[in-house]
Amino acid sequence: MNEKVLNNKKNGMLVLLAVLLGYIIAALGVVGMGFFGRRLGALFVPVMVVLIAWLSLGWILLCGLKVLKPQEALVLTLFGKYTGTLKGEGFYWVNPFCTAVNPAAKTKLNQSGDVDGGHSGKSILLNTGSGSGTAEMVSKKVSLKIMTLNNARQKINDCLGNPVEIGIAVMWRVTDTAKAVFNVDNYKEYLSLQCDSALRNIVRIYPYDVAPNVDTTGDGHADEGSLRGSSEVVAGRIRDEIQSKVQEAGLEIIEARITYLAYAPEIAAVMLQRQQASAIIDARKMIVDGAVGMVEMALERLNQGGLVQLDEERKAAMVSNLLVVLCGNHDAQPIVNTGSLY
Repeated sequence: MNEKVLNNKKNGMLVLLAVLLGYIIAALGVVGMGFFGRRLGALFVPVMVVLIAWLSLGWILLCGLKVLKPQEALVLTLFGKYTGTLKGEGFYWVNPFCTAVNPAAKTKLNQSGDVDGGHSGKSILLNTGSGSGTAEMVSKKVSLKIMTLNNARQKINDCLGNPVEIGIAVMWRVTDTAKAVFNVDNYKEYLSLQCDSALRNIVRIYPYDVAPNVDTTGDGHADEGSLRGSSEVVAGRIRDEIQSKVQEAGLEIIEARITYLAYAPEIAAVMLQRQQASAIIDARKMIVDGAVGMVEMALERLNQGGLVQLDEERKAAMVSNLLVVLCGNHDAQPIVNTGSLY
């Protein structure tokens, strides 16, 4: 199904004025027939039928008037056949028997300008009922604006089997109204489901944090890709994955961003302890490296100055004491020796 834009229908004001003028003429004609009807003779009855028919049925032409604001479109069908799409702001007139089609009109996604702030979740179906004609017409319009879909957070296992919670925001818009309306049952729900599927397909390739012997690019070599450290790359792959799925629905995925990333609650505490242990090990390693350097410097300065001559046993004792003082978690409580060193 290819989109067909109707560019020659911006004559709504002309039709409106013509219909109103016709009603004025018909009303004056009916009044005038009461005074001058006898002069028409045999034409009296046909003229009256025409005037009354116009007064009774002329309003049908007004049903073909359509008003569109910027970045709006209206997909029209005539007795089930696709006739074309109205695009761009303006006052249009089309066949009064044409109907607007938008299966996703009553589907509200958790996105900007499309759902009340109190709602949450991936998608919400709202039934507006019959409503007035104006409300129904507005609901059938297809928005061409850039919209942001905030999909619900999902719990997904990364490549190491650790459950993580992740949420994404997808910027998208409709580029082909015919495909969006006719190629899929509901393009909003279709987009939301494809976002879920693409997110799962990409997240399971990466570890949450950098892990050894993990290949995230598919080239057969381990790399340092991770959900936390390579968020831009992961988001780009998610966008490409979604775009490949929604191309036939006439949708364009402009950008995808990770909005939330964390370990699942059931393992969050354990992973926090693991991160704390790793941080403590790194800190201890730095402290030990610094302490060894300070001990080496102290022994070298003592030897250079010739202040004290230490044998190997005393050097070992001094090194042990200095390492205890420098690497300990608490302040040292020294014992002052006032006697001989030996």
